[in-house]
Amino acid sequence: MDFRPTEEELRFRREVREWLTANLPAGWGTPGFAKPEEPGEKVAFARRWQRTLHDGGWAGLHWPPEYGGRGATPLEQFLFAEEYTRVGAPAMIDIGVGPGLVGPTLIHHGTDEQKRRFLPRILTGDDVWCQGFSEPNAGSDLANCRTRAELDGDVFRVTGQKIWTSYARFADWCILIVRTDFQAPKHKGLTFLLVDMKSPGITIRPLVEMTGVAWFNEVFFDDVAVPRSNMVGELNQGWTI
Repeated sequence: MDFRPTEEELRFRREVREWLTANLPAGWGTPGFAKPEEPGEKVAFARRWQRTLHDGGWAGLHWPPEYGGRGATPLEQFLFAEEYTRVGAPAMIDIGVGPGLVGPTLIHHGTDEQKRRFLPRILTGDDVWCQGFSEPNAGSDLANCRTRAELDGDVFRVTGQKIWTSYARFADWCILIVRTDFQAPKHKGLTFLLVDMKSPGITIRPLVEMTGVAWFNEVFFDDVAVPRSNMVGELNQGWTI
């Protein structure tokens, strides 16, 4: 097996390196550059950097081109990550949630309307996402989810609590796992929803760490109305999603 990079791979690496050199924030990486420290400032900075990445064609690198990405191969993703790390480029906004998780999930499972509505704003950083999975008595045991959603016509009524929710105070949207069938086996009664974090009935309480920083949050849902059109996939099939 020949592990030497091809000419095309070398060209891709040079393209990444040259773009980063030309587009990193002025003064980035120098002793005099004041990186934002307060969480709100960090999010605002990351939004601006995400827009820069998008405008340069580097946001959603692994997304298919028809959804705004570059359709990069696994090796191209590795080369990009290697160059990105080499220069210590700024952290991407909620990379594990919006571009990294929500986008690919909607590409595979979302409706055409959900794709049109959400995918472009994920890539530009106009929408920040959080992940409402963990609960106080479940942790990472997602099948033990107890946050309830009752379908009332074309609206889900959501009541319950999530915890350890990163970015919740700054997020515009949340991917939320709820229990919609309490009689079914644990894995069978879950539904996957997209929730507007500005919805009435949502309360967010920051969890302050010993450092004084509060990235994690508790999120409470008190009869929060979520349109049925914001359901991803089928009712009670959230575990599959």
